[in-house]
Amino acid sequence: MLRNFMLLTLLSLLPASALAECVVLLHGLGRVSNSMSKLERKLRPAGYSVANILYPSRSYSVAVLAEDAIGRGLAQCRDMQGDKIHFITHSLGGILLRYYLREHSIDELGRAVMLGPPNQGSQIVDGLLPVPGFGFIGGPAGAALGTGEGGIIASLGPVDFDLGVIAGSTNINPLKFLFIQGPSDSIVSIESTKVQGMNAHKVLPVTHTFMMRNNEVIDEAIHYLKTGAFISQSLEQNRNE
Repeated sequence: MLRNFMLLTLLSLLPASALAECVVLLHGLGRVSNSMSKLERKLRPAGYSVANILYPSRSYSVAVLAEDAIGRGLAQCRDMQGDKIHFITHSLGGILLRYYLREHSIDELGRAVMLGPPNQGSQIVDGLLPVPGFGFIGGPAGAALGTGEGGIIASLGPVDFDLGVIAGSTNINPLKFLFIQGPSDSIVSIESTKVQGMNAHKVLPVTHTFMMRNNEVIDEAIHYLKTGAFISQSLEQNRNE
């Protein structure tokens, strides 16, 4: 126990350039980089340098945001000499990553964890899009998160990178019965978080808005970056060996 504590302490004191693995954090729609700050604080003593990216999520299209936010994240990680680059995204951030990787390859790409991603679109967006003012509130990217076959999400296709997805199952949305079919995190249904090609999927009792600050979510995300499996999966694999 003492040895592990000392190791984590030493890692936290290392300059960013000494850490070989870097994590790009991408917040969700209408949020700021501070919403991912707890994740950032937990990642550093776990041995990662971190690029926590702020981007104007309600001002531009998915395409523009993906190029800008991920481009800056990659540049920061490369400046910190990260020879492996991972991603942890929340909500819209996951869609930006999928879009970017459809258009580009990342030579240093490691693993990715998406928290509450609308990988099959958002039923709430479908319901609210006709409402006057929603386009202003959600912006071009928010308006593009619907489930329609002609939408940008439907065009992204399966993922071909090492991806683990964490979905929430706590719904406190009073309008859930109007818009969301099935269990959800109040914003995105559990089913909608799934995407063909993902390596692992985990459901936890958290809400969409605050899942990135939940200790269990953070522990699972870091464990996935390190091992390629969530904690319960690793325990099951160990029992079977």
